[in-house]
Amino acid sequence: MDAFEGIHSVRISSSPPPMTSSGRAYEVLKSGRSGIAVYSSAVFFGTPSEAEKKGCVVGRLVDLDPEPEPGLEVIGQAGPTMEIDQGVHSRLRSSSLQIREKEIREKGSEILSEQLDAAKKELKLKDKECERLSQVRNQLEQELEELTASLFEEAHRMVREANVKQAGAEKQLKEAQGKIDVLQAEVTALKSLVLTSTPSAPNRQLHPQLKLPVGGHTRNKSLSSGSLSPPGKPESPSLPVQPVIKEDREMDSVLYAEFLMWKEHPSLDRSSALMNRIYREDIAPCLSFTRSELAQLVQSAVENNSLTIEPVAMSALPMVKASAMECGGPKKCALSGVSRLCRHRIKLGDKGNYYYISPSSRARITAVCNFFTYIRYIQQGLVRHRAEQMFWEVMRLRKEMSVAKLGFYLTEES
Repeated sequence: MDAFEGIHSVRISSSPPPMTSSGRAYEVLKSGRSGIAVYSSAVFFGTPSEAEKKGCVVGRLVDLDPEPEPGLEVIGQAGPTMEIDQGVHSRLRSSSLQIREKEIREKGSEILSEQLDAAKKELKLKDKECERLSQVRNQLEQELEELTASLFEEAHRMVREANVKQAGAEKQLKEAQGKIDVLQAEVTALKSLVLTSTPSAPNRQLHPQLKLPVGGHTRNKSLSSGSLSPPGKPESPSLPVQPVIKEDREMDSVLYAEFLMWKEHPSLDRSSALMNRIYREDIAPCLSFTRSELAQLVQSAVENNSLTIEPVAMSALPMVKASAMECGGPKKCALSGVSRLCRHRIKLGDKGNYYYISPSSRARITAVCNFFTYIRYIQQGLVRHRAEQMFWEVMRLRKEMSVAKLGFYLTEES
């Protein structure tokens, strides 16, 4: 609705004199945009005026912008009623425009205020969402850094463990190769013992009970006294009976006490009484050769388990390896300097030199290697025998070293 709707009092008159019958007061009702309606009542204003008679009917809607009737010309003369209507219309229109402009401004301000408030609220929500997303991003970046660091640490740990395992495996491989070499030497020695023992000519070292006592044969008294020849037949000579000889042994209390003390903390160190005695009485004399410098190198290689003994094929004797310098020769021992047929050669550790050795030198080195191998087995806990059995095995190995250093050794008969 328009703000000017209502009842307004106007005077329809062409002169300012007081209100008479020719200048009456009318009530003008502004109704929307259609125009104005003029009302008059006999109770308030008396009888109708001439304006009513001329066409301004009370209660009828008056059009403010009448269209000219066809055939009629507007000469420019207007009566008092038209002047009043035009003035009222202009004032009402200007006031309506001002109020409407004010209302539009107020409504626009309200709408803009509401939009601004809504934009501020939305901006706050977006700021909170951005802050939350920033926290999530920071958390993800931190977790990614921690995960990357843990992955790198795990990878380094796995590499270290792999390197340690590889080093341990290589060490075990070297030890196993050394043990295999020693075992192969032992097997070769045992084969030589077995091959030299035949039913027609048994090996006296493997079968000591077959050794005959000095003084000739003995007579079987049971056969000579209990068996008589039949009459008329000559008495058959009795067969000689060989006594059974058994090797006996007796434990040395001093050596056994030294062995028990060493067994508590087994090692190859010479600080113990047992190892000091064995080095002095067995190892040093067994590895004592004419070439003392080379003998010391051989002993160090045996102690470090880095000595290699390999057979030399007779067909390959004239051949010389380009990658290794061979010392001695197929017919001269590099340790003793004696001219002998050398069927084996040794290599000290990773060095490229090969040394030809005679059978006697090989037997002495093999005896010492067997002793050190058994001592290492005890040290590593691989021997589960009783202390007494272990002691007698050590004594047997010492016996082999003593026999070898005296020049006795076994050979294969061709």
